[in-house]
Amino acid sequence: MESKILKNTVQSLWMAWEKVFALGSHFRGAGTSHFGICSVMLKKHRGQAIVCQDATVIHDGEWVGELHLDNGSILKLIQSEGSDRAALRTARMLRQSMRQINEAFESQSEFKQVKALLGITLLHRGITHGLGFEQQAMQPGFFRRMTTIYLRLLLSALHPEGKHRVSQHTEKLVPMLLIHSRASLKNRFSPGQKLSGEKISI
Repeated sequence: MESKILKNTVQSLWMAWEKVFALGSHFRGAGTSHFGICSVMLKKHRGQAIVCQDATVIHDGEWVGELHLDNGSILKLIQSEGSDRAALRTARMLRQSMRQINEAFESQSEFKQVKALLGITLLHRGITHGLGFEQQAMQPGFFRRMTTIYLRLLLSALHPEGKHRVSQHTEKLVPMLLIHSRASLKNRFSPGQKLSGEKISI
C-alpha cells in the first residue's frame, strides 16, 4: 500500500512539473497546436543540419514542428487499464493524431513553412515501426545527456514497474530523434493510406 501511495505521489508531482515546464515552453516556440493525444510546437531548428532519408535537408533557422505526447493522458490510461491495454489505446490515438497533423500541414497557413515533424523518445522501436518515422541518433553532448536522464526519469514515474523497468532495459533506453519530412508525412498519413497496426511498448 505504501509503495502504491508513493508511486501515485511521484506521478502527481511529475505531472505538476510537466505543467510548469509546458508553460515555460511557450517562450521557446511560435505557438503550439493540439491534435488529440499529441501537440506540435512550431519552432526554428537550431544546430547542425539534419539530412532526411528522402534528401530533405533541415538547416539551422528553418521551421520544424516539435512533436510531444500528452503524458497526462497516457498516465490515466495506464492507471485505469494497465500498461498493455494502454499501449494499444495509445497507438490507435497516436495514429489518429498523426492524420490530423498531416491535414494541418496540408491546409493550415501556419504550417506552410514547416519542413519536418520532429520528436525525441525512448520508445522509438514501437513508434517508428508502426508509424513510419525515420530515426536518427542524437548528436553527442550535453543536450543528449540531459534528454536521456529526463526521459528515463519520466518512464520511471509513469510505468507501473518504475525503476525496475528502466534498470532491466537501460541499454535499450537511448533517446532517438524521430523524423517525418513533409513528403514522408503526406505519403504515410494522407487519406486512403493503409497504416500498420503495431502497438507501442510502454
